[in-house]
Amino acid sequence: MPILHLLPKAELHLHLEGSIEPATLVELAPGSDLREIEANYRYSDFAEFLTSFKWVTSYLRSPEDYALITRRLLSSLERQNVRYAEITLSAGVTLLRKQDFAPIYEAVRQAAAESTVEVYWILDAIRHFGPEQAMQVAQLAAERVNDGVVAFGIGGDEARGPAEWFRDAFDYARKQGLRLTAHAGETTGPESVWGALEIGAERIGHGIRSIEDPALLRELRDRAVPLEVCISSNVATGAVSSLEVHPVRRLYDAGVPLILNSDDPAMFHTNLTQEYELARDRFGFSEAELHELSENSFRHAFRYSSKI
Repeated sequence: MPILHLLPKAELHLHLEGSIEPATLVELAPGSDLREIEANYRYSDFAEFLTSFKWVTSYLRSPEDYALITRRLLSSLERQNVRYAEITLSAGVTLLRKQDFAPIYEAVRQAAAESTVEVYWILDAIRHFGPEQAMQVAQLAAERVNDGVVAFGIGGDEARGPAEWFRDAFDYARKQGLRLTAHAGETTGPESVWGALEIGAERIGHGIRSIEDPALLRELRDRAVPLEVCISSNVATGAVSSLEVHPVRRLYDAGVPLILNSDDPAMFHTNLTQEYELARDRFGFSEAELHELSENSFRHAFRYSSKI
């Protein structure tokens, strides 16, 4: 079997803010209680995770803070032989906090330029913040379509932000040359994935509830729409009750294109290499299948310069 940290990989579903280790938060706010921070990195359900994610972002007060966490994330990716990353930046959160987005983006862009990892950015709107703010995020992304931003996406609470709210923002982003992705089928049913496909999503973040709808599985397979699967994330947020019932193996066996990802690696106590190890050790993925998953991560990238 391959030594998985040496396997060339791309990471396509990766939130910058969710990559902040507790020790880094102490650096950002000296005097903070590490034990309190670590307690906020545990969740009983998805709602608790969203609360913690918002809490973590409150530590990000300056462009320099964003640059620091970018360098730390990319250092971790380099150690795992991640060659390419599309990193999601929660522009919707910066708007909510009334931060000036331009210097934040410039800081992360410059920090990424120091890395050996090829980096592009996905600007993410928060579904439950509504369609008007999503359009603002799409406009921020469009302004940077020739400066490192490759896609526009939506995340957050599916139940409080149905896909149809974002049709106009997706249409606008597509016309501006952006690619499209959407968190869907994570905490609500397959109808959420159908909705994301209807408004034009080219990749589905999570999408694990697709397993409940054979017609949807066929649609994803026949259209080669990949699911960005994040195994540890789904267990940590309660999207699945345990590793044993996670549908990653069944989705793969149904012929749906899959990409393994770490999602919010620090907040879910994982990294991309560990996700490959889970696929091997808990779900029986063979060496050939792991290589296929690695190849998928490059094949379904929005702008990898040496696509296979």
